[in-house]
Amino acid sequence: MHAPTSHPAPTHQGSPWLHQAIACIEADYQRSADTHLIALHLPGLSRRGIDLYLKDESTHPTGSLKHRLARSLFLYALCNGWVREGSTIVEASSGSTAVSEAYFARLLGLPFVAVMPRSTSPEKVAQIEFQGGRCHWVDQASEVYAAARSVADASGGHFMDQFTYAERATDWRGNNNIAESMFQQMSRERFPVPRWIVASAGTGGTSATIGRYVRYCKHDTQVCVPDPEGSVFSAYHRSGDAGLTTAGSRIEGIGRPRVEPSFIRTLVDRMEEVRNTESVAAMQLLSEWLGRRVGPSTGTNLVAMLRLAAEMRQQGQQGSILSILCDSGERYLPTYHDPEWVAREFGPSAAERETLLALLG
Repeated sequence: MHAPTSHPAPTHQGSPWLHQAIACIEADYQRSADTHLIALHLPGLSRRGIDLYLKDESTHPTGSLKHRLARSLFLYALCNGWVREGSTIVEASSGSTAVSEAYFARLLGLPFVAVMPRSTSPEKVAQIEFQGGRCHWVDQASEVYAAARSVADASGGHFMDQFTYAERATDWRGNNNIAESMFQQMSRERFPVPRWIVASAGTGGTSATIGRYVRYCKHDTQVCVPDPEGSVFSAYHRSGDAGLTTAGSRIEGIGRPRVEPSFIRTLVDRMEEVRNTESVAAMQLLSEWLGRRVGPSTGTNLVAMLRLAAEMRQQGQQGSILSILCDSGERYLPTYHDPEWVAREFGPSAAERETLLALLG
């Protein structure tokens, strides 16, 4: 069990500032187009009646899938009366969530603090600061939760706590959540109802939203969560032991060292464990196929997609597999897209690349 998050005194439901804040976020949303659905042209699979698609979340204003989460978390906190005029917004994140929350905090004129380990890359720090946020450092990743609560308490602000509230902040029945958008965009495809949707988990909020939506709409679709090496989610899915801990993932943005409240195992039909070198090899392959760089978590998604496609081919099944392009690879140029860094941190991935290509048939 995790310690409950304390909240500031509630904002009165009729507050002019509250109404203005919600209207500001809704206006920002109205200015934004939906993200693209990319059909991957893989002839070896298409000839066998297997089509692969990626929902490209890198085109959001803050460049990642976490833009949706940040918007939902802000609206959830505002409507719950947890955020008021002048509140300092605090989040335990060194990645894309912090960048996106800093964007919305600046939109509302609120201070933002990202609590992160000192090992966080300078590139991510620069992105958070560009959006008007500042960073609070801890020595170990496991310290971010308590430190975020402490910073929020000391400032009289609000700890957004993505890992607790991600699964409940999004309206999973519709309201243009990512699942509803996926199915609308798939409606004219050869196989409009995917056999599988693949969604890696950081908080677990996206897989929860998709899992609930497909059940609510009675779609014959299963949810697969690929879990990177070192993450706890796969072991938790097997055992149901919420007290499990691990060393943690080294694929930025996904996988966790502890079981997070927003990861709902009963909404996941299948887990796929993915080695770091497989994630990197798949990231590189997809970057070549698309002609632009993608991030490592998208590589993790692609590994599971190709495994599922090979399994469908072997069983004589046809259908579509849909996943998420989580973010652009441009923010990972000094790390996952640097061959020397990859060789030093993970080792060679040439063999994994060949294995993945063999799955295409």
